[in-house]
Amino acid sequence: MVSRSVSSTAASGADVLAIGPAIEAVESLEPLVLSLLVLVVVGLGVGGWWVVRWFRRPPGVRLQRVLGTHDDVAVLMHPNPDPDAMSCAMGVAAIADTVGTETTLQFPGEIRHQENRAFRTVLNLDTERVESSSDLAADAVVLVDHNTARGFTGAQTIEPIAVIDHHPGNGAGTAFTDVRTDYGAASSIIAEYLDEIGATMAAEDESEPTIPPELATGLLYGIQSDTNHLTNGCSRAEFDACAFLYPGIDEDLLDRIANPKVSDDVLRIKARAITEKRIEGPFAICDVGEIGNVDAIPQAADELVQLEGVTAVVVYGENDGTLHLSGRSRDDRVHMGETLRHAVKDIPMANAGGHARMGGGQISVDHMKGIGPSDGISKPEFEDRLFSALAGERS
Repeated sequence: MVSRSVSSTAASGADVLAIGPAIEAVESLEPLVLSLLVLVVVGLGVGGWWVVRWFRRPPGVRLQRVLGTHDDVAVLMHPNPDPDAMSCAMGVAAIADTVGTETTLQFPGEIRHQENRAFRTVLNLDTERVESSSDLAADAVVLVDHNTARGFTGAQTIEPIAVIDHHPGNGAGTAFTDVRTDYGAASSIIAEYLDEIGATMAAEDESEPTIPPELATGLLYGIQSDTNHLTNGCSRAEFDACAFLYPGIDEDLLDRIANPKVSDDVLRIKARAITEKRIEGPFAICDVGEIGNVDAIPQAADELVQLEGVTAVVVYGENDGTLHLSGRSRDDRVHMGETLRHAVKDIPMANAGGHARMGGGQISVDHMKGIGPSDGISKPEFEDRLFSALAGERS
């Protein structure tokens, strides 16, 4: 006990000796310099407090504040947007409206799939098509359901202020980025934002944000569409989001979106995929030939993967000089996005990818035949390569 007291006393004395010169050094400073030093210390403290406070806010509140710093925002969907992308755009517009920010919902490509057309029509969605960066309605751009702008001239020059997505990628917003690859749908993220800003289905106070039936229905269907009705690629977030949205949905609107009329050409392509498929083991591949509606290809893949004994499929067809691929997997051994990416890796101007359960891609027919730095590959050879990739063979 005595030794501890002595060492403690000695330490205290050393501290005093060390502090003394420091105090003298501060006192020797010019008043102006001392004032500036105090201001810097205070500024750092206040700045650090604000930074900590900012990042402790829920993401929905942070996005709301970012949107509030702009008068106009372009909410940009990926090419040929699906219900998940469109419902996310609706949600961002609703959040922007709470802070008085005007929004324009835009997309490149076309909306052809009957489900997507029904979604836009039934929910009376006001959207604009863009062909180049000059068509964007505002300098401030928010990307939803993708994290890198693509599909139009000048897309590579876009620096979005915010990115909300659930797909893998390196894209980021200059002020806000929220990419959750473990989520089954980006609509689940938007539903969380609405909850975080205090939005309800029927606000008692007019000053509180309200979720209209069209938005609740759209987000719910966006989740269902991207997760095959909550059976594929779900996280808990999808079920929580559906529970949050359910009280506000309009069942009639939901039924009209979910059961659109199917065109004759889509039915014919589905039938061809089923009757003319090539099967090896648990895998099926089908070339549906020349097509007019490329959105029929993923629908045919959805049908083909339902066949008994089939666990993974790839359907492809040609439109305007491009082969369009769509794959589906119910096999834990087959990551469809990686499978398609591997199958096209050495074909010039080809691209493919996606999730574990579904993927897609495009191949230039001319480059597949040998234009460019390759020897070319025939369709039968390409199908052999697809079967090898499905089986996990990597060369």
